[in-house]
Amino acid sequence: MPRGPAPVARVLQRLTDTVRSHDMFRPGDVVLVACSGGPDSICLLHALHRLRRLFRIRLQVFHFDHGLRPDSEADGRYVGRQAHRLRVPFHLRAADDAPREGQSPEAWARLARYSALQSVATETGAARAAVGHTLDDQAETVLLGLLRGGGLDAAAGMPAVASLPPLGFPACRPLLEVTREETEGFCRSLRLRPRRDPMNADRRFLRARLRHDVLPLLEERVDRGVRATLARTAEHVRADAEYLDALGSRAAREVTSVGEDELRLDADALTALPEPIAARVVRQALRVAAAAGGEWPSDVTAAHVRAVLSLAERRGPRRLDLPAGLLAARAKEYVRISRASPGSDRRTRGRP
Repeated sequence: MPRGPAPVARVLQRLTDTVRSHDMFRPGDVVLVACSGGPDSICLLHALHRLRRLFRIRLQVFHFDHGLRPDSEADGRYVGRQAHRLRVPFHLRAADDAPREGQSPEAWARLARYSALQSVATETGAARAAVGHTLDDQAETVLLGLLRGGGLDAAAGMPAVASLPPLGFPACRPLLEVTREETEGFCRSLRLRPRRDPMNADRRFLRARLRHDVLPLLEERVDRGVRATLARTAEHVRADAEYLDALGSRAAREVTSVGEDELRLDADALTALPEPIAARVVRQALRVAAAAGGEWPSDVTAAHVRAVLSLAERRGPRRLDLPAGLLAARAKEYVRISRASPGSDRRTRGRP
């Protein structure tokens, strides 16, 4: 294990333990490190560079410029200098569009970033991506999901290894057991000066309010490590959620068929399933349909899923507008999920 100042050694040890416990890398893998230039991703880049021989991996660096603020190009130049310093290939991509009216900037940015990352991974032959989510991010994600009524899936948080939308490219989170305070200490110890994105402190976004206001207040009032507790909760719940997801995937193969430009759900078969499994079948169908159009239904809620199940039960309206430009409609024995045509009449459609 490479040695260094205590904050560096601590991060390296925790990262190593996480990588090994989740079998994140295989010898010879090309790993594409997604680096925004902030403390977490800069810590991830330098830590993996120090451990590359231990894991027997080759690194490449990816940065995406969303263009959402005037000085965003400076972030890319900074990441490029870090890659050059470490003698690691660097790939810069920039957005060629902007959020549509009414579209969440966060959801748009996430999809654009992941789509570009997957494109670079294909070009470079990368086996998987590494992203810089920390234990703090995990706690925020769990709390955010619970506030939005996400149920079991929200409490499960982010897995250590997951598939990124929309194409399912594998990504790992080696810093998921490292705190944000530790990544900043790592950077200070190596005299690194990460970039700071002011949007992370913009309290117009719910995540920023949770990060800067709610979680610190909770930790102060309950006098315990709320972030660590939430992260542990996610870990305990995830096994149950993954088991239900597997049952949902198995059921989806029986219930779902593919038509021309649409997915069809057998209404009777769907309603015969236990509700937790039926809900997963619907959610998976929405994700597949949205991904076919280059989108990701990040704003699909439990209410949307229940509304589609109501179509299968012949309750309520026969057609529904859904996130990511999707339309669900009851037609004979099926619930059909398709892309909503831009000029279609919306007056007869229901909304959950």
